[in-house]
Amino acid sequence: MGDGGHVRFAAVSVEQLAVLGGAPSFDAPLHVGRPNEVDRERFLARVNGILDRNWLTNDGPLVRELEAVIAEQAGVAHAVATCNATTALGLLARALDLDGEVIVPSYTFVGTAHAFRWQRLQPVFCDVDPVTHGADPASVAALISDRTAAIIPVHLWGTICDVDALEALAADAGVPLAFDAAHAFGCGRGGRSAGSFGRAEVFSLHATKYVQSFEGGAVTTDDDELAERLRLLRNFGFTGYDRVDHLGTNAKMPEASAAMGLTSIEGRWEVEQRNLANRQAYSEALAEVPGLAVVGTGSNDRHNHQYVVVEVDEASTGLDRDALVAVLWAENVLARRYFAPGCHRMEPYASEGPHPTLPVTERLCDDVLVLPTGTAVTPDDARTIGDVLARAADAADRVAVALAPS
Repeated sequence: MGDGGHVRFAAVSVEQLAVLGGAPSFDAPLHVGRPNEVDRERFLARVNGILDRNWLTNDGPLVRELEAVIAEQAGVAHAVATCNATTALGLLARALDLDGEVIVPSYTFVGTAHAFRWQRLQPVFCDVDPVTHGADPASVAALISDRTAAIIPVHLWGTICDVDALEALAADAGVPLAFDAAHAFGCGRGGRSAGSFGRAEVFSLHATKYVQSFEGGAVTTDDDELAERLRLLRNFGFTGYDRVDHLGTNAKMPEASAAMGLTSIEGRWEVEQRNLANRQAYSEALAEVPGLAVVGTGSNDRHNHQYVVVEVDEASTGLDRDALVAVLWAENVLARRYFAPGCHRMEPYASEGPHPTLPVTERLCDDVLVLPTGTAVTPDDARTIGDVLARAADAADRVAVALAPS
């Protein structure tokens, strides 16, 4: 056992599985979404500059620098930084003056749906593509009505949606198309970057993300008027020192968050390379395990590899997803079952049914397993985790008995 709970890869026998009485593979927990390491000295130098200037918030120089960097990365004219991505989605709804129904996938973090419901819009849940897990255009098309105010797909796991088909649907319906790009910073397809699709896109810069600012978000757009409205909305509607011309709220990003965001962006290539190495190690370790498939990156030509997502086929593996989660937690590997049970089965939405039939979403909510990655995980860690899963599948009957309620 190495420092920090890491191990140099060694094969795990069935008898060594913690769920069968062996010692956990890791002394310290490995989390999904543990914040990535940053250059502490560069971050602290920026913080010292903040304190020297005594300019802590209110559209400070680091926020403006971060916005310029994000806009350049996305290939658009504007990035509007916010205190978090959920608030950014709500600001976007206000800036677009939406009223009625918003089509969103159920297979996403519930914050997507909540952001629009908080603005008194009605989320209508579409199904997702079985390969990319992004919004299924056919499902979206079936939900469009005269009540539809906007279509808001999600680039889930950083994999770019079927943008062409969704743009055609939105154009035919005469409604805006915008994207929840919370997972997609640094991703792209067809020579275009996430942040440049649709009317606008919203990035998350939460601590768990590939690029993070402690808490934070940003809206990217090429629409000058939309960007101006977003800036008014995030700062109480102020148009001058003491002049208010618009309804607004306080959604500003503080300078300390911008300092972390800039530092995180500077180090993102190292994070991406670690993510990719971990993905490759997991893929190799699980290649021969029946019923476990690492989800690919779609048709992206750029990907941040922020998530390692595995689909579990119980019929082949002999254990369902929840049993494998229990196996990994016993090893101190805190795998997650994103995004069960689906937004449509969470409140307040579950009580408002009936909802459209969502067969792919229902299956993914039962089958998806998300594994730890990022700078806190090494490829050897990934190989060990893969070996644990392989041995659990080898001894599926014994593991099932060990996990059965007494």
